[in-house]
Amino acid sequence: MNKTFFRLCAAACMLFLITACGQSDDSNQEAQKQSAPEKSETIELSYSVFFPPTHAHSKAAEDWARQVEARTDNAVKINMYPGGTLTGAAECYDGVVSGISDIGMSCFAYTRGRFPVMEAVDLPLGYPDGMTATRVANQFYQQMDPEELKDVKVLYLHAHGPGLLHTKKPVETLADIEGMQIRSTGLSAKMVQALGATPVAMPQGDTYEALQKGVVEGTFAPMETLKGWRQGDVIDYTTNCQEIGYTTTMFAVMNKEKFNQLPEEVRDVINNVSNEWIEVHGQVWDDADKEGLAYTREQGNEIIELSQEQSARWKEAILPVIDDYITDARENGLEGQKSVDLLRSLIEKQN
Repeated sequence: MNKTFFRLCAAACMLFLITACGQSDDSNQEAQKQSAPEKSETIELSYSVFFPPTHAHSKAAEDWARQVEARTDNAVKINMYPGGTLTGAAECYDGVVSGISDIGMSCFAYTRGRFPVMEAVDLPLGYPDGMTATRVANQFYQQMDPEELKDVKVLYLHAHGPGLLHTKKPVETLADIEGMQIRSTGLSAKMVQALGATPVAMPQGDTYEALQKGVVEGTFAPMETLKGWRQGDVIDYTTNCQEIGYTTTMFAVMNKEKFNQLPEEVRDVINNVSNEWIEVHGQVWDDADKEGLAYTREQGNEIIELSQEQSARWKEAILPVIDDYITDARENGLEGQKSVDLLRSLIEKQN
């Protein structure tokens, strides 16, 4: 009986120790859970870019994203969707507003009439280069602060160097361009019409095939498109009409609600990097124009310089485009003359 009693006592003690140890482990684990700091979740953002992935500005947009990630210690991750794979060029802005993408880059001109104040920047005012056009676009936006962009957070704008005429047959005079089918966008369509040609509205992504198949006989675009969009392969001539050089303003915008929900330190990083990227894109435009010129020459294409007389005639021919903008703006309660005067002043200061 004594042996049995001692065995029962020993078993009871062992059971107590095991139970106590288990409870101790559970308590330690619970304490560790409570004391361990919670790991913050990474903020993921989507970025829709209409440029193809190999284009210099698509790469610049990605560099912007990586810089934001680095300066937030990877608290932010930005997923890139180049080539219009998330939203097309014309749908990009509305895609940001509706939240299809958090960030978007495209052209104001692809939704003509939607941005009547910013359209003024695209007028044929004789932009000499991309850096000038980019700086002017941002300064104009900051000073005018147009109501039409209040539904997004504007990160920055950029704009190409002088839009020139690229064709399949030589154009040296106004008579040569008369009746030609010329691809254009936004206000440049009015410019094409003023020069006596027929405008065909079309985004850059469709232009190569249209030129190749003869749907259009030429295109108004900066030199960079000859390499960046490979259009130098399907044209034979470029008419240097820089005196009427227009630009196309491009936006990088973010969903306003999404931006406002970000931590303050992340918003500061995005603002700082965006301010820096104005100059980055301006330089990219100028470098891309130089590369486009070199590329088209490699293809054996010819650059035609307008005579002084023709240059003056082309400049006079497009004046109604500027006058019409001022008139239309006034009729819609906007300060068109103020916009044009401000732009001319900003271009002159840059020069």
